[in-house]
Amino acid sequence: MKNKLIAIGAIAGALAVTACDLDVPDLNNPAIDDLQSHPTALSIGVATTGLLIGNRTTHGAENGYVSQLGIVGREAYCFDSADPRFVRELLEQVLNPGSPFGGNFWQFSYSNIRMANIILSVVNNVEDLTAENKHAIIGFTKTIEALDLLRVISTHDTNGAVVDTNHAVTETLPPIVDKDTTFAAIAKLLDDAVPELTMGGEAFPFLLDEGFSDFADPASFITFNRAIRARVAVYMKDYPHALAFIKDSFINDGSDPAKPLNLEAGADYTYTTKGGDATNGLATPNIFAHASVIADAQADDKRLTRKIVKAKQAGALRGLSSDQTFTMYAKPTSPIPLIHNKELILLRAEVEWLTPGATPADKQKAIDDLNIVRVNDGGLPKITALPADDAAFKTALLYERRYSLLFEGHRLIDLRRFDRQSELPIEKALNGNAHKLNIRWPIPLPECNARGGTDEPRCALGST
Repeated sequence: MKNKLIAIGAIAGALAVTACDLDVPDLNNPAIDDLQSHPTALSIGVATTGLLIGNRTTHGAENGYVSQLGIVGREAYCFDSADPRFVRELLEQVLNPGSPFGGNFWQFSYSNIRMANIILSVVNNVEDLTAENKHAIIGFTKTIEALDLLRVISTHDTNGAVVDTNHAVTETLPPIVDKDTTFAAIAKLLDDAVPELTMGGEAFPFLLDEGFSDFADPASFITFNRAIRARVAVYMKDYPHALAFIKDSFINDGSDPAKPLNLEAGADYTYTTKGGDATNGLATPNIFAHASVIADAQADDKRLTRKIVKAKQAGALRGLSSDQTFTMYAKPTSPIPLIHNKELILLRAEVEWLTPGATPADKQKAIDDLNIVRVNDGGLPKITALPADDAAFKTALLYERRYSLLFEGHRLIDLRRFDRQSELPIEKALNGNAHKLNIRWPIPLPECNARGGTDEPRCALGST
C-alpha cells in the first residue's frame, strides 16, 4: 500500500495465453512495457484474446461468480469441508472485505480493464494492422471492458465502483462512484463499441474460442454487444430504450420459419482440460442445490428435473445439508452461459410489460414471451390470463427467470433489483441465530486501505 495501489490493480501474468481450443503463440512472456512501447499485430492480437480469458477468470471457480451469487442467492450450497467460509461467511456472517469471499469480484476485473486500457492506448500505433483491424480490436475491447465493469457493479451494487480507470499507478486514485454512474459508463462503452465494430471489416484479427462461435466476426459480434446492452438497460430500468437494443441483438422467438427456435443459442464461457487452460470449477462434488429450488418449483417443470438430480452422496456443513446436485456443470469442460436467447426473450417480456404506458396489447406480448420460455424450456402449460397487476407479473417473470437461468448468476440480482430480497429463505446457524442476508459485496479492504480506510465513505458500507 506504500505506493497507493490504484483501483485497476496490477496486471498479473504474461501476454502469452492459451484457452479453449485457441492456439496462441508463446511470446516468451513479454512484459507489459513491451506491449506499450513496441506493440505489434501479434502481441496486440494475443493481448486481445487474453481479454476474453481474463474476463472468464473466477467466473466458474468454486469460489467464483456463479458459485458465490448462487450461494448468497439461495440457489446452491458449497459444502467444502476444507473451507467452512462457504457457509460461515457467505451465509452466517456479513461479508468480510478482507477475505477472498467478501473481497471478491474486484481485483481480477480491474486487472482485465487495465489490459483493455493498454490495448486501446496503443492499437492505433501498430503499423502492421489495417484500419479495419484496429476498429475491430477497439470495438471488441470496449465490449469486454464493459462486461468486466458490469461484473463489478452487479456484485457491489449500491456500494459502487471505479469507472475512471485509465491512470498510472502513481496518480491520485479516482473516486468510487455510485451505481447509476457506473451503469452509464458501461452503457457508453457498449454504445461506443458499435461504430468501431461496424467499421471492423469481415473478420477479427485475433482468436476467439468456441463459446463465441456465433459471434466470430465484427458484424455478428454487434448482436452480442446489443444483447449485453439490453441487459444493462433493463438493469437500469431504461425500458423505453431497451426494446431497440433487444431488436438489434441475436434474439430469435421462433416466429420466422426459416429460423427455428433455439433457446440455448448465445455466448458461453468455455473450459478445457488442456495444459495452461482453465477447467470449470463448478464441476465439484462440494456443490449442492438449495432445498428451496426444489420446493418452489411448479409441478412437472422439466427445468427442475433436467437440471437437478439426487446426489450420489449427500453433503453437509455447519448444520446445513442437501442430497440434490446440479447437472449443468457435471464436467470440468462444461460451458457456463454468458447470455442466451432465452434470457433475451425474458428481458423483452419485462420491457413489454413494465415500460410506462404499456397497453393491454403490449402486456399480452409480454405474456406471449413468457410462454415461449415457459412452454419450450419448462414444458409447462401456457399462462392464459393477464396477471392482475405489475406485482403479479413480476412474480411470473421471476419464476421463469429463476428456473430457465438457474445457477447462472441471476437470482440474487433479480430479487435485489425488484426489491424482493426478503423472499430469500433464511436458515439458522449452528448457534441458533438467523443467517445473514448478504445482498451486495463490500469494497475490498486493500482498496479501502489505499484510500485511507474509513476516510472513503463507500468503504463503510456493508454487504446487507
